[in-house]
Amino acid sequence: MPYVHEHPEWPDLVWRQEVLADVLAAVRFRQGQHLGKMASLGFDLRSAASLESLTDEVLKSSAIEGERLNAAEVRSSVARRLGLEVAGLPNPSRSVEGVVEMMLDATQNFDAPLSVDRLFGWHAALFPTGRSGMHRIVVGAWRNDCDGPMRIVSGLGDGDNAPPEPQPADTAEERVHFEAPAAHRLDVEMSRFLDWFNRTGHPPGGPSLDPVLKAGVAHFWFVTIHPFADGNGRIARAIADLQLARADGTKDRFYSMSSAIERERDTYYHELETAQRGRLDITGWLQWFLGCLDRSIAQADETLRSILNKASLWQQIGTHPVHDRQRKVINCLLDGFEGALTTSKYAKLAKCSTDTALRDIQDLVERGILVKNQAGGRSTSYRLVDPELGPRDELPNPVPPRD
Repeated sequence: MPYVHEHPEWPDLVWRQEVLADVLAAVRFRQGQHLGKMASLGFDLRSAASLESLTDEVLKSSAIEGERLNAAEVRSSVARRLGLEVAGLPNPSRSVEGVVEMMLDATQNFDAPLSVDRLFGWHAALFPTGRSGMHRIVVGAWRNDCDGPMRIVSGLGDGDNAPPEPQPADTAEERVHFEAPAAHRLDVEMSRFLDWFNRTGHPPGGPSLDPVLKAGVAHFWFVTIHPFADGNGRIARAIADLQLARADGTKDRFYSMSSAIERERDTYYHELETAQRGRLDITGWLQWFLGCLDRSIAQADETLRSILNKASLWQQIGTHPVHDRQRKVINCLLDGFEGALTTSKYAKLAKCSTDTALRDIQDLVERGILVKNQAGGRSTSYRLVDPELGPRDELPNPVPPRD
């Protein structure tokens, strides 16, 4: 079966609106609800939610391709660009700065046209050294086919892009999942894509194309053209985020599509490959894309709840401030500290003795900030109180831990 871009009618993509109607209506309803919640919050809480979402988006978009960025560096870079507090956060590396710069340009400047020069700038920001891993690549320009056709091959490179070398498709270890349009087609292909993306009502989709649906079409169309030597997946997701920001009508990001995609990574690649090997009907891809977006907004509701709990806790603490050791440990617990807190873990986090750790913990328990878990003795541990639920399951007369 030919690849979708080999059909004579390409790129006139089509989909069955009646199949997508219900899931599109559901995601638009959830989107409106979530944006309404965010609009009711103060500036500080909206900024905190945007920081969380953008940090997750950068981390997870890279993680989809098997690249693990330093979370603290990403948070530092995003916070600085949003004008938020960065005290205690590390200075980000050039590679982290480049990914954040691309994502922030896509979402903060969503109303600016998408152009060839802008895409070249994003690509150059992703690869500041001119290399992808150990390999030198063409940066800030369309790829060429000097080393053979651009193929996505299992077992070589990462999920974002396989090395631009011809690879046999009939070996037991390797399989060609997709072959992109030849390099000599890229100027025409990208001109048509950008013309459609920047013009309301240009085919495919007609004048009534929903802006959220357009994000899914743009993602698929761009990644099928695969115009760069590497980074196509990350840039495709940035383009989708730009279009979703247009749909939201705000530069603030309150949900992370890449976080949901990363959780469903295998399905994501399966849906892309299925659509790229099919005909021009991409209903299946769009159905999955909309469902994934719906799940990403649902997850954002949980993130918002966590942010509100943090704010409530710090408001409670603010009447009788904690000292620096306690603040450091509380922030660690709020930021997803794994496992239960013990005196020995507190001592390591705060860089103090276990006796000092125990005194700090007992002070926080008495103030209703920490609550003791059920197990006692050598298994004694603590958790942050849930501001909504209060100190449930607290044991009377805490036994001092001996760990």
